Amino acid sequence: MYKGDRDTLGMLMEFSDHHETEFLASRTDSRGRQATGVDRLLITHLPNVLPNRVWDGVPDTAPLGRSDYAGIEPMMDGLDETWSSWMRDLRLGKARVVVPQEMLDTSGPGGGSSFDLDRELLVSVSGFLGSESSLKDSITEVQFAIRVDDHERTAKALRRQILASAGYSAQSYGEEGSVAVTATEVAARKEESLTTRGLKILYQRPALLEHLTTLMWVDVTHCGARGVDPTVELTASWPQAVQPDPEATARSLSLLESAGAISTYMKVKMRSPELDEPEVLAEVRRIREDKSAAVPAGDPFNTGGGELAEEQPDDGIEPGFDEGQSEEPDEPVGGGLRPEMAA
Repeated sequence: MYKGDRDTLGMLMEFSDHHETEFLASRTDSRGRQATGVDRLLITHLPNVLPNRVWDGVPDTAPLGRSDYAGIEPMMDGLDETWSSWMRDLRLGKARVVVPQEMLDTSGPGGGSSFDLDRELLVSVSGFLGSESSLKDSITEVQFAIRVDDHERTAKALRRQILASAGYSAQSYGEEGSVAVTATEVAARKEESLTTRGLKILYQRPALLEHLTTLMWVDVTHCGARGVDPTVELTASWPQAVQPDPEATARSLSLLESAGAISTYMKVKMRSPELDEPEVLAEVRRIREDKSAAVPAGDPFNTGGGELAEEQPDDGIEPGFDEGQSEEPDEPVGGGLRPEMAA
């Protein structure tokens, strides 16, 4: 903590010197450090995009990212100048009326002269405007052209160039209108934005997983969390930038299933591409369990639940017993005294 003013940082002070930081005095050492109990940094560096072209060649600056605006500041200044010129044309484009001094109304000595723009009736006095001049010709209207099309084209060109230099597509910012198109066409129009998005995800994923792992260690060390294993390997996924039409996906899956050209596993993958392998397998298992539960027990032919009526045996005869045969035949059948020869 420092005590200074608006322009200088000031002197290093103790935490106990300010009421808002008094609680930190008992938690820190003489150098203001606090033991975290975790053998990891509690901060994670997340670069926006690498490398930084402005700091090329500067030692120890390779891990530092760059802004999306780096290198395009002159074009942004040009866009600001274009917009300011457009607004200036609007101000200068206001209609103005120039009238001769003889047509002004005097307000008396020292009061100046004025002209009423709302007056509907003006009377010409012969001699003041000349013999060859008329009242209509003496009033001159001045109005400068407002260069709307020129300024608009310049602003759009600068805007597209700024977005392209920053790594984004004009479609992402509504440059091409809001006409309904397919997901493939949207992806094609937003190719630059999707490429930049994928690049930033590559930088964000390891930093995010590192930070989440550190938070798990802090949770276990200081908060006494149970059932949390900080050593487990984490994963991170991002949703699709362009979501396909659910109706079109369902129609494609229905056609593939009718043709017998797709499995349940691939249907789940096409329906939800963001799912990982264990989640896909679990969903396939649930689908199969739902299908098996829909078939009633004792109905192997899926007849809709109606069980076939079992025939009751007559006269106490066991089912499957041949009525024309006695329980114990008197003579061996087929093989005589040699049963191994029986057919």
